[in-house]
Amino acid sequence: MKEKIITWKDKTISFWKNRTKSQKGIFIGSVMIGILIIAALFIYSSGSSRLTPLYSNLSLNEVGQIKEELDARGVKYELEDAGTTISVPEDQADTLLVDLAGQGIPNSGSIDYSFFSENASWGITDNEFNVMKLDAMQTELAKLITGIDGIENAEVMINLPQDPVFVNESPEEASASIVLHTQPGYQFQGNQIDSLYLLISKAVPNLPQENIVIMNQFSEYFDQNTTTVNGSQDVHTYQQTVKQDIERDIQSRLQQMLGAMVGMDNVVVSVTSDIDFTQENRVEELVEPIDLENMEGLPVSIETIHETYAGNPPAGGTAGTGEEDTAATYQEIDDGDGDYELAKETINNEFNRIHREIVESPYKIRDLGIQVAVNRISDTSENEVQYLSQQEETAVEEGINSILDSIIQTSIDDGFGEVVTEEKTSIVFQEFNPAPTSPAEAVPAIPAWLYITGAILFVIILILAILLFKNRKDESESVEEETVEAAINTGVPEMPEDEQSDSAVRRKQLEKMAKDKPEDFAKLLRSWIGED
Repeated sequence: MKEKIITWKDKTISFWKNRTKSQKGIFIGSVMIGILIIAALFIYSSGSSRLTPLYSNLSLNEVGQIKEELDARGVKYELEDAGTTISVPEDQADTLLVDLAGQGIPNSGSIDYSFFSENASWGITDNEFNVMKLDAMQTELAKLITGIDGIENAEVMINLPQDPVFVNESPEEASASIVLHTQPGYQFQGNQIDSLYLLISKAVPNLPQENIVIMNQFSEYFDQNTTTVNGSQDVHTYQQTVKQDIERDIQSRLQQMLGAMVGMDNVVVSVTSDIDFTQENRVEELVEPIDLENMEGLPVSIETIHETYAGNPPAGGTAGTGEEDTAATYQEIDDGDGDYELAKETINNEFNRIHREIVESPYKIRDLGIQVAVNRISDTSENEVQYLSQQEETAVEEGINSILDSIIQTSIDDGFGEVVTEEKTSIVFQEFNPAPTSPAEAVPAIPAWLYITGAILFVIILILAILLFKNRKDESESVEEETVEAAINTGVPEMPEDEQSDSAVRRKQLEKMAKDKPEDFAKLLRSWIGED
């Protein structure tokens, strides 16, 4: 086997050395062109075979419009997500998106406010205009709701009452029914639902919030206040929702602040709360002075009486004989001359009269418990785990305590006594388990036709090389045959005379020739046999 390899190697080297520069250039050029063609096909196929979503969350009507247009253009596409998403080659996505939009594709069949500017006409009736206006209002409101985070699609049905015939009649109220298609697992917060009700109420004329019904695709009803609609049986659900919202809000704020200090992946926060849902209604009737410094009111009226008298009393009167007078009231004075003066001032003041009807908050935070876990590992580079030092843990703990103290002091209601932060918080330094690594992205598979094309090119190159080698071999064989014939014609070279016979000398020459040049020896034998 080794001799065959050496023989093949020698023949290959000899064949390559015997080729001219032009032949070598043609062979090398053919190989390089084949490699470049294969590389170009691979790059083109890998770029064009990668698909990206062109549209998603489409209706069947919209998918049919886009599919018909792509078939007419000869564009490769794939349908995903039960036919609601259509994907096209990545390098054509932007161009197709612009071209389809210019043609008005996809057309959902709904009317928006742009319809009136594009189709203004004098031949439309009032009823037709009202129907188109209602459809446009529903479409615009659905688009507005779909733009909210967590909502994939919205279906809106609005009921607008007829305008009153008489002026003194009050207009009837509108109503709206809305079905939201939410993202899987998405949960709305309480303030988001209230904002959604307010948005819909302000978007439709004369639509109070109590005339709005909102539910999702699973027939789950979204209400502003569960306790007022479903009664006392949902009080527990309402209280648990409020409790979870408070805990989630505080936990989110703490996670962001502490994550900025030690890293989001190096801290975990848990919050528990004790909420007081006791409600108190009371009425206060208060009277307060206007001038609090002097404790005086505001004068509203002043009455002043000033009387003076001088000389003898008038004649005809008897002391103490009036209808309401007695002898003890007035006493007769011997001396008739005298002076009398009376000064009297009456001031009426007005005070603040305050009437208060107080309804206490439906809930108050009575107590909070915050647990914080911090990762002790500071670095895992170069396969060496480094832990936080005691000084670093102390600094981190002091920073966390200051933040927790501020949160607790401002969150707990003042009516529940003094707050002791150390009794309500817990900080633990613990080594976290490494997070599971996400699987590597799947490399797009090479299509089968690329393998077939490469194999065909390789076979073509191999055939060309074999043909070229065969032609060169035939030429070499013809040259060797001419050489052998010349050698035969000239005969065996003369050997120096010695004591050995001619037959022995010829035998040695033939053995040497068979050993050194087996091919020439074989051709010589064939020529001898042919002569016989």
